[in-house]
Amino acid sequence: MIKIGIVDDQKYDLEKLHISLEKEPHIHIVFSTNSSEEAYKLIKEQNIDLLITDIEMPNLSGYELADFIHSYAMAIKVIFVTGHSGYAVHAFELDVLDYIMKPYSKERLLKGINRLQKNTEVLDKTKLVLKNKSEIFFIDKKKIIYIERTGRSTTIYTDEGEYSTYQTLNELEVELLGSHFVRSHRGFIINIHFVKNFSLYTKNSYTVHFQGTKNTAIITKAHLDKLQDQFYN
Repeated sequence: MIKIGIVDDQKYDLEKLHISLEKEPHIHIVFSTNSSEEAYKLIKEQNIDLLITDIEMPNLSGYELADFIHSYAMAIKVIFVTGHSGYAVHAFELDVLDYIMKPYSKERLLKGINRLQKNTEVLDKTKLVLKNKSEIFFIDKKKIIYIERTGRSTTIYTDEGEYSTYQTLNELEVELLGSHFVRSHRGFIINIHFVKNFSLYTKNSYTVHFQGTKNTAIITKAHLDKLQDQFYN
């Protein structure tokens, strides 16, 4: 799954991008905005693999967004979709993934995105990319014991330490799709490889005990029944 942010100050052009990508099975649009300043904020807060952006926009250009990503060595690729050819040389100095001229076909757009797909799929299998304010962490998925959401903060517990983020469990669940992780409760995601046992907590829920930590999580009876069918039968 490739996580994408799109920005274009022209409403029609933004809608075209959105319509072209929204039904593609390997693409998840994380944000879509007409404001480059909002995109700048979201780049720092959201977890994306690719930014698709126009270049000439008021206040903050797409080139400046790409320069920010490049300068801070963020794990985000950039595709420029623009009506101006004059930026091409400078764009590739920023290691952009593609430079697409308007008007363009959906096939041309997907061709550029697919350059990233193979590498992203490999990364998704082994690493969780975690953004925390001005820092970015690459966490081995196999080292994650469980994840807990408390209020507006999420804590990822690993066998090497803890990490905090404002990313939601829904966002992280997409990241962990296909791995040995289960959404056990609205406030927890657990790694079944670390599960030691379950003990009755309430009539409809159980406490999850893990190897390597005294911390515990919660799993609902419905999710436990599903887990047993999926992994233990």
